[in-house]
Amino acid sequence: MSRILQVSNIYKEYGTKENRTQAINDISFEVEAGEFVGIMGPSGSGKSTLLNCISTIDTISSGQIKINDKDITKLKNREVAAFRRENLGFIFQHFNLLDTLTAYENIALALSIMKCPAAEMEGRILMVAKTLDIEAVLQKYPYQMSGGQQQRVSAARAIVGKPSLVLADEPTGALDSRSARLLLNNLEIMNEEMKATILMVTHDSNTASYCKRILFIKDGRIHKELLREGHDRKGFFDKIMDLVSAIGGE
Repeated sequence: MSRILQVSNIYKEYGTKENRTQAINDISFEVEAGEFVGIMGPSGSGKSTLLNCISTIDTISSGQIKINDKDITKLKNREVAAFRRENLGFIFQHFNLLDTLTAYENIALALSIMKCPAAEMEGRILMVAKTLDIEAVLQKYPYQMSGGQQQRVSAARAIVGKPSLVLADEPTGALDSRSARLLLNNLEIMNEEMKATILMVTHDSNTASYCKRILFIKDGRIHKELLREGHDRKGFFDKIMDLVSAIGGE
């Protein structure tokens, strides 16, 4: 497998010299193509800050982050948007769909920004819509859809451009249990059938059990790594719960 993400000895500090908070404290890890990696940790552990730094939304204080061997910490402001557009897909907790566009148009917008040829656009949208089971809502506006349908449209928008890395920030946080399960099944499909590489932040052990590997963050450091390996999802969930209890997580 090829390496998609390399995080090397990164630090992130907030505040002044007299009142400084260390949000990330010497974190290093790698993500290979085709992995589904979860990041867990209690509130204030640094997991969301870590995702923000990898997504180029925030900057690190020191260290190095490479995506496809490109050092994103050295990108100039004008280069960041283009890099994000060409390499990253995003699934947010609160969907972030445009209310005035249909589901089809929301997904198409991601391709338009990438300057995808019009002749290819419809085929790509229909393919991902079929895979994520949202064909029935393509002509609906966000207010006409359930939360789960909106989040699956958000997932389709994230994957339709074939990004190197999909970043999901608490994607089930605003969903009921049934909608969350459907979305997580779709993320598995994206990972296994569409070969998407996914990095997901979550505080929820059930959500994390869909991942193949989990990094537990505590006090800004990687405290532990868990591999799913031969376990089914129930067995992996039990392992996660044991560790979360041991480290005092949520």
